[in-house]
Amino acid sequence: MCFSAYRARAFIFGVVVECAIYVFTGIYMTDNFLSDVLHRKSMSVGLGSDQGTHGEIGSAGETKAWEREMLEKVLMESIKEQRRARRWKIFFRFFVFAIIGLIACYVFDFGVGSSTVVAGSGRHTALVSLNGEIGTEGKASAENINNALASAFDDAKAAAVILRINSPGGSPVQAGIIYDDIMRLRVKYPKKPLYVVVEEICTSGGYYVASAATRIYVDKASLVGSIGVLMDGFGFTGLMDKLGVERRLLTAGKNKGFLDLFSPQSDGQKVHAQNMLDEIHQQFIDAVRKGRGDRLKDNPEIFTGLFWTGQKSVDLGLADGFGSVSSVARDIVKAPHLVDYTVKYGFPELMVRRFLAFVGTFTMNALIAELPFFSMR
Repeated sequence: MCFSAYRARAFIFGVVVECAIYVFTGIYMTDNFLSDVLHRKSMSVGLGSDQGTHGEIGSAGETKAWEREMLEKVLMESIKEQRRARRWKIFFRFFVFAIIGLIACYVFDFGVGSSTVVAGSGRHTALVSLNGEIGTEGKASAENINNALASAFDDAKAAAVILRINSPGGSPVQAGIIYDDIMRLRVKYPKKPLYVVVEEICTSGGYYVASAATRIYVDKASLVGSIGVLMDGFGFTGLMDKLGVERRLLTAGKNKGFLDLFSPQSDGQKVHAQNMLDEIHQQFIDAVRKGRGDRLKDNPEIFTGLFWTGQKSVDLGLADGFGSVSSVARDIVKAPHLVDYTVKYGFPELMVRRFLAFVGTFTMNALIAELPFFSMR
């Protein structure tokens, strides 16, 4: 799900308005309650005074009535003054809050789902960053990376695109989607190269993505490789036996409880899981071979899941040379001016996304807690 800046601002505005309604409604109800209480109090005082003056006549009765009337007026004026003071106080607080919110909108850049591309950048090198674990949520999702890459390739002033990767891997599905889109963009824009620059780490799913690039540049101490797939989990059958806990699992379909944490694992299920892992691993290998071509050295260890330093990765053909983002833009592209196309989210969008991600993750975990999970990590 992708939210626009307008939706994020509308969300915040709606929350503020709703809070304001609650506050002013509470003040109004409180004032009415106090008015009613004081009015009843004054009436009770008046009634008491009337009873005390039954035996009095003439000027004494008129004096008591005058005192009662003055007391009511003083009390009502006091209530009105308190109302005005309270309302102005709330108004000024709300006004200050709104001003602070507007300032924050400009200072912290609440333009959500947007990049930092500036019009009139001139000839430049486009930069897209892939940081962290690759998954459906967060900045390293296929949706965000592909949108940023599409914008970078589509800009005629971008001489080349640099994809900066700092990722240990993640979802093979998301990595495969990014890989396929890079291949598509390279065909669509054959004269615009895409260079991957590895800083700290580019392993597993991160390298899956990198292998689609025109060239890969690393630091001598970067970590590169780990071409493999894993599926992990736990089994509690032995512990349950010791504690005397019985697992009652009813299924329709003999393999519906496949990889259930609290049930023993059969040999047939192990074979099936390994076959799936091998299939995904072969997809990974084919993608790397297609992207790297004859630059890969004939080394049987390359596809075993091992990873190496950047220096060794160059020797194995997993990378093409050494370089940083600035050096590649300056020396290879010959366009040292960098423009960042990475999709960035402002504070409101980030909070909304984190909340929705929490709700979605909690729900999905409840539904698929017993299903296997494949990862390129």
